[in-house]
Amino acid sequence: MELHTLSKDILKLGIPAGSLKPATIELFRKAGFNISVSERSFAPVIDDEQIQLTMLRAQEMSRYVADGVLDAGITGYDWIMENGSDVEEVCELAYSKATSKPARWVLAVPEESKVKEARDLKGGIIATELVNVTRKYFSDKNVDVKIEFSWGATEVKARLIDAIVELTETGTSLKANNLRIIDTVITSTTRLIANKQTWLDKFKKEKIENISILLNAAIDARSKVGLKLNAEKANLDKILKVLPAEKSPTISSLADSNYVAVEVIIEEKIERALVPALKRAGASGIITYPLNKVIH
Repeated sequence: MELHTLSKDILKLGIPAGSLKPATIELFRKAGFNISVSERSFAPVIDDEQIQLTMLRAQEMSRYVADGVLDAGITGYDWIMENGSDVEEVCELAYSKATSKPARWVLAVPEESKVKEARDLKGGIIATELVNVTRKYFSDKNVDVKIEFSWGATEVKARLIDAIVELTETGTSLKANNLRIIDTVITSTTRLIANKQTWLDKFKKEKIENISILLNAAIDARSKVGLKLNAEKANLDKILKVLPAEKSPTISSLADSNYVAVEVIIEEKIERALVPALKRAGASGIITYPLNKVIH
């Protein structure tokens, strides 16, 4: 692939097309960037004049970043390894199309198969889209198999051959096809990556780092909410004991000198248990609100 000359004042950034596209656009929105894309266009528009966006399949993103066609891009760790791309891994972005959990490429066989572990597949045929990583997995185990590239719908092929290596987040599709997981071949999370030469450019490095900070702040905010309440000073100690011990709330004076306002960020999952407990401890005017970004 031809190495392109990188502009000094524009960051060429790749975002993933396909199933990860909606989650990526929403993440950028919460980070403060508005992206608009038409159904037929692979050149989305972002409200930042210093960023030029391109939409590519995650499978090929790391190749374009490594070759300098793009300054930076968002892709999975699995595809960086599959392509053997020499790139700068800027940060991990813990989001995906379905959950915030890492995705897994798993070795799976039909429920009725006698195969119990990888070595039982010696001499067999494995179908997968992740050919190079799968080949290394079996090579490391000294198990000789034939790896066939699969063009999708890999679960369907599990009964035509011996096994598949397929991407799963929840395992729902594998169960629906009566497949049994034998092992995890590789665990993958989404990464922000940069071209090695780009990373030496002061402007572009700072721009990428800024994007990294804002995206991670948006991810961190997804599991948290802000909480505000009023408290009579006589009840303050009791209320503070109800709040999670590791949190340090902001306490502000109110016009009524007998009361203070307390504000804190909490995990959303504890909100429904915490709010009634705070009410019983004497808190009033309790409100919770969603957050767009949390920067530590």
